[in-house]
Amino acid sequence: MELAQDVPVSPAGRPDIDADVARIWATLSAGGTAIFRSDVGYGIFGASRAALERINLAKGRAAHKRVGISMNRRLSEEIHVIDARGRSIIELVTKDYDLPLGVVAPFRDDHPYIRAIDPEVMALCTANGTLATGLNSGGPFHARLQDLAFDQNRPFFGSSANLTGGGQRYSIADIEPEILAAADIVLDYGLPCWRFYNAALTMIDFRTMDVIRFGACYDLIADTVERHFGLKLPADPGRASNPSGHRDGFALAASA
Repeated sequence: MELAQDVPVSPAGRPDIDADVARIWATLSAGGTAIFRSDVGYGIFGASRAALERINLAKGRAAHKRVGISMNRRLSEEIHVIDARGRSIIELVTKDYDLPLGVVAPFRDDHPYIRAIDPEVMALCTANGTLATGLNSGGPFHARLQDLAFDQNRPFFGSSANLTGGGQRYSIADIEPEILAAADIVLDYGLPCWRFYNAALTMIDFRTMDVIRFGACYDLIADTVERHFGLKLPADPGRASNPSGHRDGFALAASA
């Protein structure tokens, strides 16, 4: 199936989000790639091994880099192996306070959603027995697409829409030509609301509650978790001293 790239420019009137969700899902289901935004930044997504290989090639990613699997809270509850306290923290952050959060945790490899993933793709989205996903990442599309993925048992995956190491992108105009050329559909839905953090999702390892990446809304997340659970997370040194936010950016290299 040939997929034509589509970059709407200054559409008249309100957007047709339902139609755009349908177009994105048709593209992903056909093995294509799509660029659209969350509240943290623009991402590029695919649902097949070929699509992810195309994304990684365009980004120039190293072998130890992983892609995130897109899941809603319900899927995370079924798939991730997290204790009751950890679950309560996730609900607090993503539901009660409506903040985005990256979750890293062990997972059930017998779940139908996981069994639907190509083994080579599994190697790209897992590390050291854990699976990472971004919950409540926002934007006009993610929640609806995640519901479709759940209902149809069709996992899809994504990464930030930038050359590796280039940082988050907050407008279509700022995305590198190589990344745009790798997408079959590109949807311009303006500026993400959490762009002022200039960071990707905050990532926490729920085995140990260690912060893997200081990211968007980290100050809000840390404050919320400390006030409600008495858990004091480490201070973010800031992007000037740690541009990527990762506490150990090469921790996965040994398992690549």
